[in-house]
Amino acid sequence: MANQPTVIKFFAPVIDITINALMQAVDQKLSKGQRNFIILISSPGGSVFHGLSVYNYLKGLPAEISTHNFGSVDSIGVVIFCAGSRRYSVPHARFLLHGVSTQFPQGAALEEQQLEERLKSLRIDTENIAGVIAANCGKSEDEVHQAMLERTTLNPEQALDWGLVHEIKEELIDLSGPYVTIQ
Repeated sequence: MANQPTVIKFFAPVIDITINALMQAVDQKLSKGQRNFIILISSPGGSVFHGLSVYNYLKGLPAEISTHNFGSVDSIGVVIFCAGSRRYSVPHARFLLHGVSTQFPQGAALEEQQLEERLKSLRIDTENIAGVIAANCGKSEDEVHQAMLERTTLNPEQALDWGLVHEIKEELIDLSGPYVTIQ
């Protein structure tokens, strides 16, 4: 099993339940000696906290991780996609880059310091996301930040030119090996 990669299909939003399931699946395979993973990903994005956490987790593992966009990789999903040392996309897919937002409960009353804290948090999240994408694509953080502000959508060819994707290919995986689905 250790020679054949474990394939994880992540067809889900980036939220606590799905990211916990992803990390648990990886942990279980790691405990059995697996060191090679392919993560098929199609995600509308979601939580910056969970996305950055799983990116750092996957990048820090003593394992080879490949990622493959099989539909749409949007928002913080792009950061997770960047965890792959080899990154692929099907020919008919997209990637969406945009800025970070925050929500306020209805009727929320915030003091100046609380607003400043939220703003600082948004800025740090934006810097972290731009830093991850830049480090993995060979772009400057300023270029990535500008693309985020412009709400940039890339098709696979544009993502290839950007350095986000290493190769465009239709075939996804050999289904004879271990397979986990998270949706």
